[in-house]
Amino acid sequence: MPCKHNATRRHHFPRARCRVTNWPAYEAGLRRRGDLTLWLDEAALAGWAAPKRSSPGGQPLYSELAIELVLALRLVLHLALRQAEALSRSVLRLLGAAPPVPNHTTLSRRGQAFAGCQPGVPASSAPVHLVLDSTALELFGQGDWNAEKHGRARRQWRKLHLAVDAGTGEIAAHVLTEGHAEDAAQMPALLGQAEGVIASITADGAYDGEPTYAAAAARQRRPPPDVVVPPRASAVPSAGKGDGSCQNQRARQIQLMAERERMGVAVQGSARVSAWNGCGGWQQATGYGKRNQAETARSRYKHLIGPGLRAQSLPAQRGEVAIAVAVLNTMIRTAKPISARVA
Repeated sequence: MPCKHNATRRHHFPRARCRVTNWPAYEAGLRRRGDLTLWLDEAALAGWAAPKRSSPGGQPLYSELAIELVLALRLVLHLALRQAEALSRSVLRLLGAAPPVPNHTTLSRRGQAFAGCQPGVPASSAPVHLVLDSTALELFGQGDWNAEKHGRARRQWRKLHLAVDAGTGEIAAHVLTEGHAEDAAQMPALLGQAEGVIASITADGAYDGEPTYAAAAARQRRPPPDVVVPPRASAVPSAGKGDGSCQNQRARQIQLMAERERMGVAVQGSARVSAWNGCGGWQQATGYGKRNQAETARSRYKHLIGPGLRAQSLPAQRGEVAIAVAVLNTMIRTAKPISARVA
C-alpha cells in the first residue's frame, strides 16, 4: 500500500499502557447498564399518559416521556420497532401495570419530535473544556458490494458532529447534517447548545480557519474561549485588530506551531532531534491531547448504539440521534472508567 512506503522512516511512539483504577465501581456500573430499572422507573410510569390539552384536535394517549422510554430501550437493546413495542408491553405486564403501549407506527411518527432536543447535561459552575469531532453514520440500504456488482446507488451517509465535555466525557452538543456538510460550519450550532462558560475549544485541523475563531468569539466575549486547532502547513497569520481578536488567536497558534513543531521533534538531515530539549511540542504546550475524549465518544456511539441510522427521513434521524446521545450520557454517568497510565 502507498501509505506503508514510508513506514520505516516515520517517528514511532510506544503505545501507552493504562490501568483502570476504579474497577469495582466501574464493573458494577457496567452491570447496571443492563438493568431495566435504570431505563424504566416509577417516575416514567407515573407520567406515561399524555396531559390533557384544551386546544382543538385529537387527544394524544402517550406522553413524550413514554415515547422516549420505548425508543431508548430500542437503542439500548438493538431492537426493531415492533420488538421494542412487544418488550415494553411484556415488561409493564410483569410489573403489574397495564398502561397502553404505543405501537410501532406511533413510535416512528412521534420520534421526529425529538429532533430539536438538546443533551441533558447537568449545568456546571466551573468552565468546561469542549472537544469537537465528527463521524459518519451509514443510512440503511444496499452495501458497496451490490453497488459495484449491479450498478445501484452507492451507500449514503449522514455526518454527526459532537461536542464533548473533556472533564466528564458526556456529549454536551450534537448536530446531524448531510454527509457533505463542512465541520467548521457547524461550530455556531454546537457552541449554541453548550451551556455554561467555555474555557477552551479543541478540534482537529478540519476546523482551522477564521470562521471557527469567529464563532468562538461570538459565543463568548469575556472571557474568550481558548481555541486549540492545529493550523495547516500553509497557514499564514492574517491582520487582526485588538489583542483578543480571533485573528490574533490563530496567529499565536501558527507561531507556536512553527517554533515548537507539532510533536516537539525537528528533522536535521536523517536524524530526528528534540526541538525544545524535552520541553514538548505544540500538542503538549496547548493540551491538544484532550481531543481523545471526542474520539472516545465517537467510538462509544458506534459500539453501543451502532454505526448506522435506522430512521429514513432526516427529521426522524435527528430525533434518533438525540435519544441516542441521551442514552450515552446516562451510560457514562452510570459507569465511567478512571484510567492511570502505567507505561
